[in-house]
Amino acid sequence: MTDRREPDTISPVSHRLNVSVLPARGRRETIEADAEQRQALAAEHDLVSVERFAADIEVKRWQRDGVRLVGTIDAEITQRCVVTLDPLPARVRAPFEAVFVPDDSPLSRRTGPGEGADIIVDAEGPDLPEPFTPPMLDIGAAAEEFFALALDPYPRKKGAEPPEDFAPDPADAPENPFASLAALKTNGER
Repeated sequence: MTDRREPDTISPVSHRLNVSVLPARGRRETIEADAEQRQALAAEHDLVSVERFAADIEVKRWQRDGVRLVGTIDAEITQRCVVTLDPLPARVRAPFEAVFVPDDSPLSRRTGPGEGADIIVDAEGPDLPEPFTPPMLDIGAAAEEFFALALDPYPRKKGAEPPEDFAPDPADAPENPFASLAALKTNGER
């Protein structure tokens, strides 16, 4: 869940929280985007519009100095159908969970090749902790990332089908990385 933005930009729904004063029992935060924030979200994620964006987040301590977010995003959006380009209303309701640790924590260090043990990642298991610079954590930016992951990348209106004469342009297809190996095998070269 690494942020793809430039370091100078902030999330349209930024909600920075000082986690150094987080109560032991945690706290609940609610983010409700206003009209300007919804317009910025729509532009950021190539949507026709965002009619509603809300995030309900439980913020708790994790281990010694980490932070755990457990929440739900509830949004009403309008996307474009990939076939007809007509506006297509949709509801996004996505539960999420994330753990953040200070960027100087041993848990936030990622080892690269030759730098130590390999990290084994379980595709079905929990995500690795994300680093942040204490004491502030932008829980709004975290919620926005999960919102982006929950969007349908290919929204299609019910019953919409590509035209019968539709044929993708082969020039638009990515080059097959094994094509040169197949050519070697076909030509008898090794």
